[in-house]
Amino acid sequence: MLRPLVIAYHLVWTGYGHRLPNDPRGSGSKVILSERIAALGELHFGRKRVQPPSQVVREFYRQAEPILSYPLLTFDQCDIEVIGAAFAEIIAERRYTCYACAIMPDHVHILIRKHRDLAEEMIEHLQDRSRAHYRAAGRCDSGHPTWTEAGWRRFLSTPDEVRGVIQYIERNPLEIGWPPQRWSFVKEYDGWPLHPGHNPNSPWARRLRGC
Repeated sequence: MLRPLVIAYHLVWTGYGHRLPNDPRGSGSKVILSERIAALGELHFGRKRVQPPSQVVREFYRQAEPILSYPLLTFDQCDIEVIGAAFAEIIAERRYTCYACAIMPDHVHILIRKHRDLAEEMIEHLQDRSRAHYRAAGRCDSGHPTWTEAGWRRFLSTPDEVRGVIQYIERNPLEIGWPPQRWSFVKEYDGWPLHPGHNPNSPWARRLRGC
């Protein structure tokens, strides 16, 4: 049986203190390690089918903020420029091909083509470099973690999936009233691995054609 084909990764992670395990909207966590956080509400694994009103979510984080080990971070436009510059560095160094990126006030979406680095390694490299830049710019104390450790990854198997995720990521800033984000490290998607001039007999092309 053939292993699932993966051509790109949709990577997501949050700023420190956001999307806690018992977030009222649901989360990707199965356990709550902190008793103080656990006291704020019940754990719900996965996104809740019926989402709570925004005031419920705000009240949850109002109660959570005083018991976090570090200050809750919400990124402004200056922060986002610092983080974006760090992403540009590591993407160039690691030779990633990035097709979309949205740096939001409390989380990041980024779409990267399949690479020798695993998805988890990509997240680690991007977090480490941007954390170093963020601290060096004086945007937080030197010991602040900046990000919630690790993140989520979705494996994409077809050019249509890649195009759909690109559109989703590009809409993220617009949905909160921000202008589109344009990053120098983002390349226009050319349909890879079915891009113009591709070898139709390559293993990638044959798998995508189902033969």
